[in-house]
Amino acid sequence: MEVSVAATATTSSSENPTKVEGKYKAMVVCWILGIGCLFSWNSMLTIEDYYINLFPKYHPSRVLTLVYQPTAFITLVILTYYEAKVDTRKRNLLGYVLFFFSTLAVLVLDLATSGRGGRGPFVGVCVVSATFGLADGIAQGGMVGDLSYMLPEFIQSFLAGLAASGAITSCLRMLTKGLFDNSQNGLRKGAILFFAICAIFELLCVLLYAFVFPKLPIVKFFRSKAASEGSKTVSTDLVAGGIQSHCENVDTNLEKLGRLSNKQLLIENIDYAMDMFLIYLLTLSIFPGFLSEDTGSHSLGSWYAVVLIAMFNVWDLVGRYIPLLEGAKLESRKGLVIAVFARFLLIPAFYFTAKYADQGWMIVLTSFLGLSGGYLTVCILTSAPKGYTGPEQNALGNILVSFLMGGIFVGVTSDWLWLIGKGW
Repeated sequence: MEVSVAATATTSSSENPTKVEGKYKAMVVCWILGIGCLFSWNSMLTIEDYYINLFPKYHPSRVLTLVYQPTAFITLVILTYYEAKVDTRKRNLLGYVLFFFSTLAVLVLDLATSGRGGRGPFVGVCVVSATFGLADGIAQGGMVGDLSYMLPEFIQSFLAGLAASGAITSCLRMLTKGLFDNSQNGLRKGAILFFAICAIFELLCVLLYAFVFPKLPIVKFFRSKAASEGSKTVSTDLVAGGIQSHCENVDTNLEKLGRLSNKQLLIENIDYAMDMFLIYLLTLSIFPGFLSEDTGSHSLGSWYAVVLIAMFNVWDLVGRYIPLLEGAKLESRKGLVIAVFARFLLIPAFYFTAKYADQGWMIVLTSFLGLSGGYLTVCILTSAPKGYTGPEQNALGNILVSFLMGGIFVGVTSDWLWLIGKGW
């Protein structure tokens, strides 16, 4: 199989590798890796009720996000600039290893401080949050770029995994909260169990990416094809898959194919990039800070913020599967721009709902926020790479995720505007 994969990779890029095995296994692994890419961070978001109780004076739902996102954004921008020179395997493995050790650090910090609040422990939690951001900036852009030159189903599965991480963490949080709700230190016990599960899962992701994913025949096919088109970032991936590196032919192939620069790719896809930026600017200006702290008091009590975050995550996941339905995927570039700008009507909708409506309407709005964001993200990231060579698709994937992260950063900053008139 190794010989046939390397040979098949030299065929035209339009040829569909129907005879290469492992497609559905690869989709499952991509889904799991997508979960792992945000599992640690979503875990921290989902236990906001614990941190709000532990650090009531420090607005943890906003501060932790504000620490996390700039780190992720700056890391991703730097790696996007040097994308063509960065080894994909080493980059992604480093990201998942950081996720694993950072999650362990949350457990160690809580156990070492015996669950006490105060400035010192909060600074420690902020440091871990920044490390999550570093890992995300390393792994998420690397994975999206890596999968952009493979089948669209792979990147859709990875993006669905990103959303599934939120839904799974929300369900786990409700389970652990329910198990310990009436016990002494119930919030803390639930949080500790929660992060222990998260650490085990991150270790699974490290093992899957290191030893399973690179050996799948269809993955070896696309990485061999990318190497034949001039990619310098897949050499160790090929070695891990048991294929001799194509490095000796890379420079010749790259010169012959004439790879577009990052600037040229950005100019050709500026509408997609701005769509990604605006989608996540809006989403993070509302989620999770506004949903955690500014929706008033309701009959659900301490469960209210947990339920809202869970509904966002579940419908975000649903939205990422809708493009798989025949005729349901929005591919018109003008249509995507219109849909992205239409979402900004949600800002006044959330404001007046929080002020005048009941919790049912807030749950509906939160669900639509997740559904629309997840749907548009998949439509853009699966449509944009079409028509480019492997190295260009890898670079474009990194560029689009950089704009996504930029939108998240600006959105997190904008989220503080909801506090105007409330003593801040």
